[in-house]
Amino acid sequence: MATKAGRRLDSHVANGYNRVNLTAFVERSLKNLDAEAIDLLQLHCPPTDVYYMPETFGVLDDLVQAGKLRHYGVSVEKVEEALKAMEYPNVQTVQIIFNIFRQRPAELFFPEAMKRRIGILARVPLASGLLTGKLTAHSAFEEDDHRAFNRHGESFDRGETFSGVDYETGLQAVEELRALVPAGWTMPQFALRWILMHEAVTCTIPGAKNPAQAEDNAKAADLPSLSHEAMEKVRAVYESSIRSHVHNYW
Repeated sequence: MATKAGRRLDSHVANGYNRVNLTAFVERSLKNLDAEAIDLLQLHCPPTDVYYMPETFGVLDDLVQAGKLRHYGVSVEKVEEALKAMEYPNVQTVQIIFNIFRQRPAELFFPEAMKRRIGILARVPLASGLLTGKLTAHSAFEEDDHRAFNRHGESFDRGETFSGVDYETGLQAVEELRALVPAGWTMPQFALRWILMHEAVTCTIPGAKNPAQAEDNAKAADLPSLSHEAMEKVRAVYESSIRSHVHNYW
């Protein structure tokens, strides 16, 4: 029996990613899951310093050798972190924010990942809901929703909320994109299919609040390819409305 699991260390403390902690978390997960091995463990957005700590990746190598992990990878905030992580030969996956509003990963990181046969998991594919087309200037969010309390990075990386895009700016860009959605498609399907047009992407991981949303999202994988013209128009929206807000940060 094998599975995948997640536990979090303090994302601000690099020295927490040590042998004692990592081994303890893996062993606890194996016990809780009643599993003999974890298929894929990913370090979730550790501090940048961790990518310059080969001893951390050595611990993960040892856990693979011990049969407790089958594979491991990382989840990153920045393209630079992704490129550094891939220098470790046993990193198998990189999870990174990639969507219509965060296009920088496709420029350098994607080609390098393909050369090294690294799996890419595109996270935050709908930009915290902006790319669903359902949010408006009057949308309200609960107090514990990061879309209410982290718009400017008050609690964690700003890029995790609306992909770092100013809310009003994002809404305006969504209206431009809405005209590009093919008849019979939902806007989330369009946004997800755009991601899947990139050969380097292994999968994307949208959230869903109910079974209907999950089914709608899953259908995106079976939709026809977007035309070259549609891809160019999406890029034009990014260049004119979004790029200056996010491109050089992540």
